[in-house]
Amino acid sequence: MTNAEKIESAKTALGIELGSTRIKAVLIDEEGRSLAAGGHDWENKYENGIWTYELCDVWAGLQHCYAELKRDVQAKYGKVLKRVGSIGISAMMHGYMVFDEAGELLAPFRTWRNNNAAPAAEKLSALFGFHIPARWSVAHLYQSILNGEEHVSKIRFQTTLEGYVHWKLTGEKVIGIGEASGMFPIDSATRDYHAGMVEKMDGILRDSGLAFGLRSIFPRVLAAGERAGVLTEAGARLLDPTGDLQAGILLCPPEGDAGTGMVATNAVRPRTGNVSAGTSVFAMIVLERELSKPYDEIDLVTTPVGDPVGMVHCNNCTSDLNGWVGLFEEFSALAGIRVTKAQLYDMLYHASEEGDADCGGLLAYNYVSNEHITKVEEGRPLFVRTAESAFNLKNFMRAHLYAALGALKVGCDKLLREEGVRVDAITGHGGLFKTERVGQRYLAAALGAPVTVMKTAGEGGAWGSAILAAYTCNKRAGETLADYLENRIFAGQEGVTLVPDQTDVAGFEAFIERYKRGLPIVREAVKSME
Repeated sequence: MTNAEKIESAKTALGIELGSTRIKAVLIDEEGRSLAAGGHDWENKYENGIWTYELCDVWAGLQHCYAELKRDVQAKYGKVLKRVGSIGISAMMHGYMVFDEAGELLAPFRTWRNNNAAPAAEKLSALFGFHIPARWSVAHLYQSILNGEEHVSKIRFQTTLEGYVHWKLTGEKVIGIGEASGMFPIDSATRDYHAGMVEKMDGILRDSGLAFGLRSIFPRVLAAGERAGVLTEAGARLLDPTGDLQAGILLCPPEGDAGTGMVATNAVRPRTGNVSAGTSVFAMIVLERELSKPYDEIDLVTTPVGDPVGMVHCNNCTSDLNGWVGLFEEFSALAGIRVTKAQLYDMLYHASEEGDADCGGLLAYNYVSNEHITKVEEGRPLFVRTAESAFNLKNFMRAHLYAALGALKVGCDKLLREEGVRVDAITGHGGLFKTERVGQRYLAAALGAPVTVMKTAGEGGAWGSAILAAYTCNKRAGETLADYLENRIFAGQEGVTLVPDQTDVAGFEAFIERYKRGLPIVREAVKSME
């Protein structure tokens, strides 16, 4: 078939992801090749102490994104997009969206960026004997109870952003198991919310005088490959007000950006993992067994099929680096030198490779915002050196690139060293890896594992969501998601793998010891600089 014929006959899958700064839609064929794309930029708002998005902005953004996709299809293939084979919806993880009996939003949408549920998370972690991060949905629910918020008694449905969009498109109150694991702890044996912990949470709800139990308000859990409803007439109009898009299209379970990231990087088998490195950075490593104890630095979530995953999530990665590159850009302009931002990144990143393996004694912290992994409560980016440090541009850039992965390494060392988790392959994706080799090389040194960067990883979560939709529609009897990805999507895909250089490994270890010893400097800066 030609691409136009695939579109005409709906031999396609559509993935839509609502990220923190961009909504993206990707249309693929049954082999995973991208046919068309659309996008819409948006930003969260900080209102009344809450990071949020308005629901009207959700739908305006989705409609604009889909319209851009339609225009791309029309321009490339001369076809009006009316039907696709299947649809997958993804969005930023976690958060708090609660609705009453009539389906009306009861409180402003609280995104994953909100850390105001920390007291509730601490209490639940102690009660469950399981680490509950403050951004998880159950923590937000309990914090609302502790705060005595009036809306809580009216809650009849709680979900996440992609669960909300999926519900409005299909009428189904369901969630993918990977995203469910960011709402409430999952039992990988039953592929459902952990029954013992549900019972404890129901006790809290009863003691708080609430008439509902957790399961009655949380979405039903589905694993990848299960059918999650079809696009209704009303849902089709929500996406495409022009009336071209037809109802009846199959949807896969809605997944969070962590789950779609695993799919987009072919990292769903045990002993594989992926690292997404951009404004924030997180590592997802698929486990062979449960951990021996809970760790504050490690979130236990699952793959889209429900296998356990150790997740290390850090709030900071490239923002401070970007600030320094911007400073060099200003200097270039002042000197009358014409150089693009992309060229600057490449020059500065590649210069770092000529620096000392341990950064010559230099030290940097990239904390534009708080960093829970290292227990730093507010953002204070710092650069520190002694009079004896080898202070030059090469070491300066290397120190800041190491720092971008510093908190991640602190967290991952809990998995890799204290728990003895083994990992055979890591796939890197995100802005840190745009410059060839450099970020990939330093990540391999930090984790002590081979790191692969693939061209398809740049497609991101929308592409991963489309792959999940295609899997639901096209999987063969008994075909696992891991086999489907390996044999039918990633077979023959181009990628570059770097193994750890032992000099780099030793240098990063020396840097990270200096980094850990210097953390009191940052904490003091939080106290002293307001």
